[in-house]
Amino acid sequence: MADTARPPVTGYPAPNPNGYAANPPPPPPGTAYPYVAQPYYGNQSNPYYQPDPNAVRRATWLRRVLAVAIGLVVVFGTVVFIMWLILRPQLPDFRVDSFSLANFTLDNSSVVSFAAEVRLTARNPNRKLSLSYDQIEALIYYNSWSISDTALPPFSQGTKNDTSLTANFAAVGRFIDDSAVAGVNAERRNNGNVGFNLRMRSRVRFKAKAWRARRRYLGVFCADLIVGFPSNGRPGRMISGPRQCREGI
Repeated sequence: MADTARPPVTGYPAPNPNGYAANPPPPPPGTAYPYVAQPYYGNQSNPYYQPDPNAVRRATWLRRVLAVAIGLVVVFGTVVFIMWLILRPQLPDFRVDSFSLANFTLDNSSVVSFAAEVRLTARNPNRKLSLSYDQIEALIYYNSWSISDTALPPFSQGTKNDTSLTANFAAVGRFIDDSAVAGVNAERRNNGNVGFNLRMRSRVRFKAKAWRARRRYLGVFCADLIVGFPSNGRPGRMISGPRQCREGI
């Protein structure tokens, strides 16, 4: 009868009581992984890829163009800032000195007729800049309703100069809004005074010897010009005294 209790063959792990082989001994140093890591060569799908020389040249050219453009913007901005520090441009000042109305009539059919004369003073406060004006438009308003308009001739101003201007208006049988008619009549019944507004718009250019700025549009607003007149057909004059205007570009 064969002996069934033979010892295990040398070189094989002893069987586990549960039927599984015992844990094998750890592998020798340097052989922990079954595969050796391969070196990385970048784009392994095409290890021999080379960038397109034309694309490189285009990218370089674009970077140079961008750098030049940024440099020009910086230089231009610096020059403009230095010029501003030297010249210190200021907007002109406008003042309404007198405002008179003649033959003012307003009937129940919302038709207004009158002649008006507005005298103004334009002042150039700049010490190093002269001013030139053209395309000068002026409008008379009652609240937000325009009731007459006119144009003024172009003119120029030297440094620290005051210039007198006269704007003549005329309205003959001009229709205005019913709300404006009601407002004018209510003010006249109250105290015989009516408040008007004056707006002006002009192109203005700043100049200093050989240097000239581009033309800009200047807006002038003169509010609360109180004119007193007792009744239709009677002349009226501004009773509020000279009024300073607001300017803006």
